[in-house]
Amino acid sequence: MTNLQRGAPDFDPDEPSARVTESSNPEQFWVPGPIIIGAGPSGLAAAACLKDRGVPSLILEKDGCVVSSWKLRTYERLRLHLPKQFCELPLMPFPPNFPTYPTKQQFISYLESYVERFSINHLLGTRVRRAEYDPSIGFWRVSADGMEFICRWLVVATGENSEAVMPEIRGISDFGGRIRHTSCYKNGEEFRGERVLVVGCGNSGMEVCLDLCNNQAQVSMVVRDKLHILPREILGTSTFGISMWLLKWFRVEVVDSFLLLCSWLILGGTGRYGLRRPKIGPMQRKNESGKTPVLDIGTLTKIKSGQIKVVPAISHFTDKGVEYVDGKQEVFDSVILATGYKSNVPSWLKEGDFFNEKDGFPWTPFPNSWRGKNGLYATGFSRRGLLGSSVDAQRIAEDIASQWKATSKYTPLEL
Repeated sequence: MTNLQRGAPDFDPDEPSARVTESSNPEQFWVPGPIIIGAGPSGLAAAACLKDRGVPSLILEKDGCVVSSWKLRTYERLRLHLPKQFCELPLMPFPPNFPTYPTKQQFISYLESYVERFSINHLLGTRVRRAEYDPSIGFWRVSADGMEFICRWLVVATGENSEAVMPEIRGISDFGGRIRHTSCYKNGEEFRGERVLVVGCGNSGMEVCLDLCNNQAQVSMVVRDKLHILPREILGTSTFGISMWLLKWFRVEVVDSFLLLCSWLILGGTGRYGLRRPKIGPMQRKNESGKTPVLDIGTLTKIKSGQIKVVPAISHFTDKGVEYVDGKQEVFDSVILATGYKSNVPSWLKEGDFFNEKDGFPWTPFPNSWRGKNGLYATGFSRRGLLGSSVDAQRIAEDIASQWKATSKYTPLEL
């Protein structure tokens, strides 16, 4: 470890932002605590929980700001789909004056306050190119934009939504109109009066359709698969909250039967509008496949009235629009791809035991998806939103803190 001692930077865990000072080796830096990859809510939660237990950490973030997905890649009308009590990060509740479903800007302000309150250390604009465990020294080597960081613990917090999924649809390059992923969609004003095709029918796709419709666009929505649509609230109470409470007492099949009955009473049948339900219930489907039911905020009413048209899967694009799998063709001015996101972990983490190289998720499902080998951890991959990230963050912090106390007497750097 003598080489690391000579090449170690001056790292002050009490500074509000991580700072490293170059020494004899300007490219190699020793970090005494864990490195966290990703400054989204999951990474911030992990850093705060670690600091609460006396463990310094350093977040590396590829973008030039914290919570960049929320700031840069979300539409303006976005609100939290779940009540705020299910979206709080550990150790800091939402301000009491926030509504039940905070807006995008309110959530961003909450996260920025979170960073300030816990003086979370971060290096922004630092993209990790490679991270690999070095058994010869017993530490992780993290390469990022010409620098190499050496650390004992590595927390992967890039999450489920690190990269937009761009589907490969035949002829898509032939289309003469605009094609935009929802990560680049801001509001429907710029599409006013246009014929717009939205590809995807998840929560984001449904909400973008509603926004476009409210801005007088002519909207069609591609629905390829079966899906569950539930009311956001049942008798004024969050459907998700009711589900969580019922699951404490009843089997998931019983809870699903209750949710589907309530959905039928409140929303009516959806099959007649081209929105067929899967045979497996919404909560069981979420647990088994990670596919989240749509919480309706008004889109279904627009579909029923014909203001939003449901269309089948696309066979291929034409220069002016699309041809569907049923052979019908339609002309569009713009296409919005509400095709979701994916993990990018396999592109930079060189490790095959903990993360699946195909989908970038831990092999072991939640609640045991947070810890790997050799000081490797994961948060934000639970398929259970911010609630799952909070659970992961607290477990990670507790585990690392127990090791930190045992090893803090021996470190190649005096803090």
